[in-house]
Amino acid sequence: MDLVYLLLGIIAVIRNVEGIMWKMEPNTQKCLREEIQSDVLVTGDYEVSPAPGQKVDYIVRDSKGHILSQKEDISKGKFSFVTETYDKFEICFTSRVPPNQRGVVQEVSLITKRGVEARNYEGMIGEAAKLKPLEVELKRLEDLSDAIVKDFSLMRKREEEMRDTNESTNSRVLYFSIFSMCCLLGLATWQVLYLRRFFKAKKLIE
Repeated sequence: MDLVYLLLGIIAVIRNVEGIMWKMEPNTQKCLREEIQSDVLVTGDYEVSPAPGQKVDYIVRDSKGHILSQKEDISKGKFSFVTETYDKFEICFTSRVPPNQRGVVQEVSLITKRGVEARNYEGMIGEAAKLKPLEVELKRLEDLSDAIVKDFSLMRKREEEMRDTNESTNSRVLYFSIFSMCCLLGLATWQVLYLRRFFKAKKLIE
């Protein structure tokens, strides 16, 4: 049982925690995109190295352009949002430098968490429900199991959709191949008959 919990915890950490750091050139934009299921809590911790006179903004939005979180002139902080539907989300960091100033490269770090790893079980859930540490851990593992089941359900649904698309494509290719063969046979028959009439007209054959 302990081994199962350990494996579930490792899967959660690998899938739901992502960290990245990059060097941002002046007056440029860097966007990160990811597909996330519905009703998933997403949190992010960001930090930007200081540069006098320069400003960095960030914005989080979905594929339809709806803004989920936004802030200008950031240095260090956090953001969070809950997804309403399955969609592709992006977070963009934009560097702004005044025209009369020479910009410098800044370092930006971002750590995102989603799902179970984004929740503060020891704080929010533990205090609200007055749960003991062991009960909090069991609650976290229960939520983790539910998240994994939802992931497998989504994977199965995608597999079914891909299989249906593949079967539909195979059927269309088969029908197109049969149609092409019929056209070729018809063309070949017409050519033979035409040449036969032509040679007969020229009295080359009887």
